[in-house]
Amino acid sequence: MARADVHLPQPRSLGKTSRSDAWWSRPLVVFLGLGAFIVYGTWAAFQATNYFYLGGGADYLSPFYSPVLFDAAGHTSGHAWFGAAPSWWPGFLPAFSPAFLILWAPGGFRFTCYYYRGAYYKAFWGDPLSCAVGEPGFRGNNYRGERKLPLIFQNIHRYFLYFALAFLVILSYDAWRAMWFTTDGSGAPLPEGQKQFGVGVGTLVLLMNPILLGGYTLGCHSLRHIVAGRLNRFTGRPVRTAAYDCVSCLNRRHAVWAWMSLIWVAWADVYVRLASAGVINDIRIF
Repeated sequence: MARADVHLPQPRSLGKTSRSDAWWSRPLVVFLGLGAFIVYGTWAAFQATNYFYLGGGADYLSPFYSPVLFDAAGHTSGHAWFGAAPSWWPGFLPAFSPAFLILWAPGGFRFTCYYYRGAYYKAFWGDPLSCAVGEPGFRGNNYRGERKLPLIFQNIHRYFLYFALAFLVILSYDAWRAMWFTTDGSGAPLPEGQKQFGVGVGTLVLLMNPILLGGYTLGCHSLRHIVAGRLNRFTGRPVRTAAYDCVSCLNRRHAVWAWMSLIWVAWADVYVRLASAGVINDIRIF
């Protein structure tokens, strides 16, 4: 019997490939985009100042600090659920910031997101950098995927979804509050306790935030499974079918919603921060 030797492809060194296209461009953009957001978000969370704006009768709250469970020391935002900064905050920790108590929830939802996993596995871990491109050699034969520690924690994404849905409601309420001013259209103060419906640039910024976050959150794979994924067939289930189709429609652009909402939530914090610091003036549209 004739015999032929077949040589299997050998593992490539990191980054080695026969591809001639710019395969590195997408991982680089993801690395720079997510890296910039992480750096800015961490910096903003530690500031504990300029997270709300009450100028011109407006009422704007940064999404990085919403909901405000306790205000930072020396600040009264009007949004705090339990009042001033907690006295029980350990002294050996950094100065208390309202963001410390809440950012773990939206951060955990994004960190365990199915789309973001694929994005940052490639961009930050080189796992893999891209198709047919050499991977890091540190894994050896011990790679266990997401079945063992520490990556098994990625499976809690479905539970973070419930927190994300709650945050949609809270951020929508913040946008609603941003539509009510304590001054009239000319800037004159209203009688105490009265508010007037209005729209400023900050109102639109905060309104877009739950819209984009809604497109991202409501297109989640886990939500699709919750609304109808357990069914073997949709016959005779029109409501479940419609819900599944709606989530699937958003899910088809999940990456776009993920990036748009990520960029916008950072921009919303920047806008409120700059307005609060007096760097920019919020414009009352009507």
